[in-house]
Amino acid sequence: MTAPPAGPPPALDAVIVGAGPNGLSAAITLARAGLRVQVIEARARSGGGLRSEPLTLPGFVHDYGSAIHPLAAASPAFRQWPLHAFGLDWVHPSAPVSHPLPGGRSVTLERDLHATADALGRDGPTWKRLMAPLLADWEGLLNDILRPLPRVPHHPVTLARFGVRGLPPAALLGQILFRTPEARALWAGLAAHSTLPLSTPGTSAMTLVLALLGHAVGWPFPRGGAQALADAMRAYLEYLGGSVVTGVTVRGARDLPPARVILVDSSPAVLLSILGDRAPAAYRDALESYRYGPGIQKFDYALSGPMPWQDPRVARATTVHIGGYAAEIAASEAVTQAHPRPYVLAAQHTLFDPSRAPAGAHTFWAYTHVPNGSDHDVQAQIEGQIDRFAPGWQELILARTRTTATQLQAFSPVFQGGDVNGGRGDLAGLLARPVVSATPYRTPVRGVYLCSSATPPGGGIHGMAGYHAALAALKDEFRLIVES
Repeated sequence: MTAPPAGPPPALDAVIVGAGPNGLSAAITLARAGLRVQVIEARARSGGGLRSEPLTLPGFVHDYGSAIHPLAAASPAFRQWPLHAFGLDWVHPSAPVSHPLPGGRSVTLERDLHATADALGRDGPTWKRLMAPLLADWEGLLNDILRPLPRVPHHPVTLARFGVRGLPPAALLGQILFRTPEARALWAGLAAHSTLPLSTPGTSAMTLVLALLGHAVGWPFPRGGAQALADAMRAYLEYLGGSVVTGVTVRGARDLPPARVILVDSSPAVLLSILGDRAPAAYRDALESYRYGPGIQKFDYALSGPMPWQDPRVARATTVHIGGYAAEIAASEAVTQAHPRPYVLAAQHTLFDPSRAPAGAHTFWAYTHVPNGSDHDVQAQIEGQIDRFAPGWQELILARTRTTATQLQAFSPVFQGGDVNGGRGDLAGLLARPVVSATPYRTPVRGVYLCSSATPPGGGIHGMAGYHAALAALKDEFRLIVES
């Protein structure tokens, strides 16, 4: 009996579902290897959380999601690509982070390690001893941190130093290491990015990474809005021969064009809808029980002038950690409901990029952590907390827009319950992301991969989940091995 003739090969080598930073990163990695790649995006524009719009008034450019991008500036993937040739221009403020304190004072993380140490007074030598060994090999350390676990590290000594310092709870390590309220507050403000109680083991790791990035590459942002980074990635992908199709919702495998591999930059739930009955029961159960972290509630403001900080030195940084002393921040992050004095993460882009607002006007971006899925309005708490350190600022408000946790989820299923990190960031959540596996991007269905922030290394704008998932697909399906 003669076998039927084989059908024509698919027109595409790879289809990527979702044009967020990880999806675009996966697509670029595959296209650089010579593959025919198409990205499918439900929204009208690519970028996912890298989205900029006039959310308040015409002429004001606000970042819908991510606003400050130290991980993007340091990303081993992004740094090897010529994104600057496709319109990306990093804006570096005078200092990475400022932290106002009661009484009209503040503490600042400077780009220069020694300047930061000098500003911290008697805690300066401790800060240098903590950071200098990591800073000496920061690129190697970051490359190891942003890879899937478990994996033999390329820089074991530096990673071991980092691990010893990163495993304790941030609240405990900050109390042990530092004596001054300024240093403890700076440490706690960095630690609160984890979205976890500061008593959680491993929260010192996030703190160290953010401080290290401040010294190594700064905390920059794209000129013109976060969308500029997504647009540069898309332009580079199209230069490589890839394509992006927008306005198409994928509800199952039938909505996808034929391709040898499928990479999903979305939530585990979307992945399951694509796998359908092909997903084994155990894998389905694991993904259905995937754990998410707290959500956020975000506010965008159009202002008639710059923020009137009690300490004018706060205007040296785009990023501002608003929460007072370390004990106040720890108390705010420990509760499951809105705190009367919440920790607020804020950004004041127009001090350094006036193109984002009409002449003389400014934008202000702020969010606080809320329980996953909560839409309880925390505007009064947010604005009251900011008023402690910039009294009278509310008189400058021309317009405001509130974005709730459920609105974030409606925008993208990656932000389940408003969780912008794509999953709980404790030690268990990092090891089982989404399942315990040496190659967590692979699914039990051959040719289908997960490449979102629900895989290592987790949340943040770095593209490394997409990059590593693409490397796995190149090795598995195309027998191509690219150095990672």
